[in-house]
Amino acid sequence: MPQRRRVARAAVPGAAAAACLILATPAWASSTVPLHSAHEGATAAGFQQECGDERFDNLPDGYDGWHFVLPGGKESGDFETLELTFNDGADDVVVTVPDAGDAYPDAFYSAGGQVIHAYVFTPAGWTLLDGTASITGTADKFVLSHTCAGDTTPETPTPTTPVPTTPGNPGGSESPSDPGESGTPTPGTGGGGGGESDGNLPITGVAGTSIALTGLALIGGGVALTVLRRRRDTVTFTS
Repeated sequence: MPQRRRVARAAVPGAAAAACLILATPAWASSTVPLHSAHEGATAAGFQQECGDERFDNLPDGYDGWHFVLPGGKESGDFETLELTFNDGADDVVVTVPDAGDAYPDAFYSAGGQVIHAYVFTPAGWTLLDGTASITGTADKFVLSHTCAGDTTPETPTPTTPVPTTPGNPGGSESPSDPGESGTPTPGTGGGGGGESDGNLPITGVAGTSIALTGLALIGGGVALTVLRRRRDTVTFTS
């Protein structure tokens, strides 16, 4: 009987220690995992877009929004850092999350006590080439969840047609000339006859005929006066 009591007392500390080990939360070492290969080469415009995500409310104009997730539940661990490689159309650009000193806004967000959400904003039109993440946990990859594509179309100014500047019109707008003000005759004026000189109107029609008759009358009168004068000046001698 005394021996059984000693055995029972010895077993109690061992059971307590085992219970503590079972209830203890495992501590995972940091590891590096890749971006899901199916999401390499993605563009924000070509991926699943969810611009209603409140994390995209502050997305600047001309920027794409990217949302990355670490899947796997409780054992997936937490994001520590991300290193993402994009192509801007000419060069490859490496973006680190988090990094408050670059031109690409980013942030980590937690869910259920785990930091498994990462957001980053890049200039619109970039292509996601590759990425790695440093995590605590057992996840074997991280994924691109959804995006919000920015506007890549530049604003086109409304074209204006310049009006040529003409002499005497420095404002660049043309106005019809007024023959009565400028003194310059308009081609085709005058009813079909006569020449033009010094800005005077041509002599045509009845006016031309009257002047011609007056001239002839003056010439005739001058001839008659000359004849009469010669008759008066003639002296007749008689014997």
